[in-house]
Amino acid sequence: MNIMSTNQQTSTDWVHLVEAEYHEMPGLRLTRPQIRRLWGLDEQTCELLLEQLLAAHVLRRTAGDAYVLDGPTC
Repeated sequence: MNIMSTNQQTSTDWVHLVEAEYHEMPGLRLTRPQIRRLWGLDEQTCELLLEQLLAAHVLRRTAGDAYVLDGPTC
């Protein structure tokens, strides 16, 4: 397996992990620094992860720069 494939798999794993956590706790509301601390991510990894989650409409960013589960609210 080459490095690109390994990095892509790791990225996919992070996306699934964070998505699962947000689905387990639908009211979860985290800022970027909180996300970095919670999962021990460096700035670049966090940025890429959030870009993927936003593009997939898993998360959305609020006006207060928090990341919440995207979709209809109850």
